[in-house]
Amino acid sequence: MADTGVAAVEGVEVHSEEGSLVFHPMDQFIVKPLFGEAGDPVGMLTLTNATLWMALAVLAVIALFVLGTRGRAIVPSRSQSVAELFYGFIYKMVEDVTGKDAIRYFPYIFTLFLFIFFANFLALIPASFSPTSQIAVTAVLGFGVFIAVTVLGFVKNGASFLGLFWVSAAPLALRPILALIELISYFVRPVSHSIRLAGNIMAGHAVLKVFAGFAAIGAVAPLAIFGIVGIFALEVLVAAIQAYVFTILTCVYLKDALHPHH
Repeated sequence: MADTGVAAVEGVEVHSEEGSLVFHPMDQFIVKPLFGEAGDPVGMLTLTNATLWMALAVLAVIALFVLGTRGRAIVPSRSQSVAELFYGFIYKMVEDVTGKDAIRYFPYIFTLFLFIFFANFLALIPASFSPTSQIAVTAVLGFGVFIAVTVLGFVKNGASFLGLFWVSAAPLALRPILALIELISYFVRPVSHSIRLAGNIMAGHAVLKVFAGFAAIGAVAPLAIFGIVGIFALEVLVAAIQAYVFTILTCVYLKDALHPHH
């Protein structure tokens, strides 16, 4: 039989002259109980693989910023240098994008960045699980930002926060139409904010699994291995970029809440 590839929702089946190979690139995203079998019911209090890897991301942040900086040396250690680099980078981002009056919200933004960053990178460990590939996780982060900045906008500005949707620089006849577009785009923010992160992480891990499956076929194994190396390097970049994008968009939304007038 000639070599063919058949893609399906439940998996990928590859036929070759040497036999048949079936692998399931989406299986890695299944939330499973830690103590039990796949397919067992998962409740609100069930400890799952997602719970475990989110907890490990939190522990990694604590290890770096609590244990790694406990000495607070004038000449910093490596871990303290890394922690200070993260701190300075995000602090500068908040200050530049949102303004000095937003520095009080820096701890929240910094926490978001660190959680996403470490969750993304821990997910690159073989046989790990990626919580940021789950829309349930990224939606909580995205809608959390949306609700927080919306409430803050009304608290800080009152009804004048609605000026965010009124483009006063546009011709009067176009302002109602632009206001409707601005309103729709505003409510789409949390959806795009969460789907962007989950989609990018899920896509990269799925492609890695596909290449890993092809590596089991002797005829294409060398090409598949080179593909794995290339995709993995790209995933390292994506892991950092997606944490950065989520954070900088949070800063942009916060700026709109603090300074809503066009």
